[in-house]
Amino acid sequence: MSATSSRSLVGRHAEVDRLLALIRAAERGEGGALVLRGEPGIGKSALLDHVEQAAEGFQRIRASGSEFEGELPFAALHQLCVPVLAHLDTLYRDALLVAFGLADGAPDPFRVSLAALDLLTTAAAERPLLCVIDDAHWLDAASARALTFLARRISAEPIAMVFAARDQEPVRGLDELPGLTVGGLSDAEARVLLAEEKTVTLDERVRDRLLAEARGNPLALIELPKAGGFALPAPSPVASRIERSFRARMAELPPDARQLLILASAEPTGDPALLWTAARQLGLDVPAASAAAEASGLIVFDTRARFCHPLARSAAYRAAEPHQRQTAHRALADATDPATAGDRRAWHRAQATAGPDEEVAAELELSASRAEARGGVAAAAAFLERAAALSLDPGKQVERTLAAARATLAAGRTETAADLVTSIDTSTLEVAKHASVDLLRGQIAFVQGAGKAGPELILQAAQRLAANDPERSREFLVAALEMGLVVGRAAGVLDRVLAAAPPAGPPDLLSALVRLTTEGHRAGVPAIREVLTSDDAGWTRTPALATVLAGELWDLDLHRTIVDWLAKTGQSTGSPMTLRLGRSQEALYAVFTGNFGQAMAAIAEEEAIADALGDPPQLYPRVHLAAMRGRRQEVLDLFAEATSRQTGQLTANAYWATSVLYNGLGDYPAALTAATHAVESGDLFLTGIALPEQIEAAVRCGEDTVARSALTSLLERTEAAGTDFALGVAAGARAMVNGTEEDYVAALSHLTDSPLSVQIARAHLRYGEWLRRSGRRRDAREQLRAAHELLSKIGMEAFTRRAADELRATGEVARSRSEHTYDRLTMQEMHIAREVAAGATSKEVATRLFLSPRTVDAHLRNIFRKLGITSRRQLRGMPDLLEAG
Repeated sequence: MSATSSRSLVGRHAEVDRLLALIRAAERGEGGALVLRGEPGIGKSALLDHVEQAAEGFQRIRASGSEFEGELPFAALHQLCVPVLAHLDTLYRDALLVAFGLADGAPDPFRVSLAALDLLTTAAAERPLLCVIDDAHWLDAASARALTFLARRISAEPIAMVFAARDQEPVRGLDELPGLTVGGLSDAEARVLLAEEKTVTLDERVRDRLLAEARGNPLALIELPKAGGFALPAPSPVASRIERSFRARMAELPPDARQLLILASAEPTGDPALLWTAARQLGLDVPAASAAAEASGLIVFDTRARFCHPLARSAAYRAAEPHQRQTAHRALADATDPATAGDRRAWHRAQATAGPDEEVAAELELSASRAEARGGVAAAAAFLERAAALSLDPGKQVERTLAAARATLAAGRTETAADLVTSIDTSTLEVAKHASVDLLRGQIAFVQGAGKAGPELILQAAQRLAANDPERSREFLVAALEMGLVVGRAAGVLDRVLAAAPPAGPPDLLSALVRLTTEGHRAGVPAIREVLTSDDAGWTRTPALATVLAGELWDLDLHRTIVDWLAKTGQSTGSPMTLRLGRSQEALYAVFTGNFGQAMAAIAEEEAIADALGDPPQLYPRVHLAAMRGRRQEVLDLFAEATSRQTGQLTANAYWATSVLYNGLGDYPAALTAATHAVESGDLFLTGIALPEQIEAAVRCGEDTVARSALTSLLERTEAAGTDFALGVAAGARAMVNGTEEDYVAALSHLTDSPLSVQIARAHLRYGEWLRRSGRRRDAREQLRAAHELLSKIGMEAFTRRAADELRATGEVARSRSEHTYDRLTMQEMHIAREVAAGATSKEVATRLFLSPRTVDAHLRNIFRKLGITSRRQLRGMPDLLEAG
């Protein structure tokens, strides 16, 4: 530890104790992470140095973010992994090598994080591992996501991760980790630290002024006396004053030493070999320059070139004249191997270029393609933005700016993407290019949730193309619907799309939707079915819309086909959107077919993918499952979260779920209110499945007019669909409204041979309730007994209690409720249990849930304890683990 580091630990007992507790826990195999936050110079780096020294017996690896390299994907992760790459499993080797730009290819975006997790846990199996990440506020986006992913998955590993980041500069994901704010020293502690500084003599006036202005900042207390002496320094922000102190020390150095510091500040990897090569190219006297630079205390050259503090590096870079920085970057570009670090070479060349340069712009464009292929969309955006700035040709400049905006949007930086699009002068653009700009502006507005702006901009793009390219115009209209569904803001979009659609067109999905709206379900449903089941399978371009339309058609087989396609395509492409949509729809299918364990497993996998991306999970599968299970508090909690997200479609899902819950609980007025809200949303699929809930609640509340109106709407939908699902639900609803036994029987007849066990169970229940109210107790018992048995087997708790109450009213006591394995497990544990019961290894399960095998084994121990078993073999014999969906 440096002398500066030890001095700046004055007054840091609480912080040191917290770090030592983290180390001790990791030694026991209970890994964890801690984010130190504070202003520049407050002592975060000194604490990192201290924890490194305290971790005796640990393997210690370090990385840091870079102010000038924040766009290069996986730059910081690469730093962290290099010392332990020898432990890399061949299964994951390619994913990391491609991510680090050391091999060609486009890996699964999740396998990079999983490969890093496997690498670190394998290394930690030999000795505990300490990972230190300084300047986390400057992490590139890809590294930040991967490192946050790692930090959330080491609880069962002998790994400690400590981050240091400036406050007021949030990093996505890091804010979710345990944190500790490092504050300023007290006045007494500051005086102790200042007294230890022997290099400068201060009079009392200067000392008091310095104590007041440093505000307990240790680096300020150490550095400012070197710049201030007896003079009273002018008031200014602490960070800028410290940086000026570093600049003053740099100004005293010989020219070669100053140039070497500029080179080092522009080369964020700290690779001495690269630095010496570039220095020699500039004709510097390397031995003399490096000795003088080290003697200043600003930098140390060992296995890596390391500045004494990030502000020192920033001072060195900012103190340089523009031509000096360009010279440094040019030398570094020449010294960088294009085969192993082509992207960094291109970036240095770009920084060395003052004016337009088509050759450099083209090289940056190639780097952007490579970065995007390995998941570095933030890097791709930065490369493309710089390429656009260096472009000579106006057409290429627009193309590159548009590409940069798309990549920036994909990276989640919507404001920056919007600024890029705004910078494009559309007045001279041809129609097709202008439409592309409008489309991108609309997509950005959709993601931002900017009310009606998103669809209207996309519709505007479609209208521009209507005359010259009608086919692409129609694609844009359908794209507006798909985008609305993907981001959860589809409410009202269909109406605007259809209003903009031409009155006549080819027999495609848009025409079918127009017919559905203008001519009703009897004309529109056959048209939609023809499009969705055609040999063209055009729905693969709009899978989110296709799943909704399969529901509108009451076609479970088609929905299953789409779900299977999503699963296969998601695995082959690694597309996060496709994977998440597929798992969410798999969960919905499992809910409607009464396989709640499978639904839990699919939800767990979707949530694992969302967590790996740092995104919130999809809520609608959880809402549907909780409603069917009859979990009142869970439904209400999810309802509150769904409405807080302010997306109409999700809110409609929540209203439907609430109506199901209250129908199960027998609170029919509440069910009627919720179902009415769901129906009024007018959403595809949701309106249809909410109508039977509205009918049941209205009948029980004596609202005959409401029930009959809803029945009319339902029959229009179901008769047009003609599936057993549709006809069974319609017959059941008609039976409730009209009290006709043949309809109760017809409902069961249509549903019995289908996989829709939920609907079958409810049909038995409603029939049994009607028979009991009709005084036919013996017949009622038969139906209610069947209902209770099936509802109990499925796990529909509220409806099971309702069936038991009805049975009790006939004079028969219901059997005890069936026990379900999933009642005792979390979503994630259910996924692990099902996978292991099917014969999967811990490593295979870990891959699906983005965990380490050791963490999977820890979960398995919990599963065994909860289920009262001791082996994987016993797990295979547990009920409802291996049921098919």
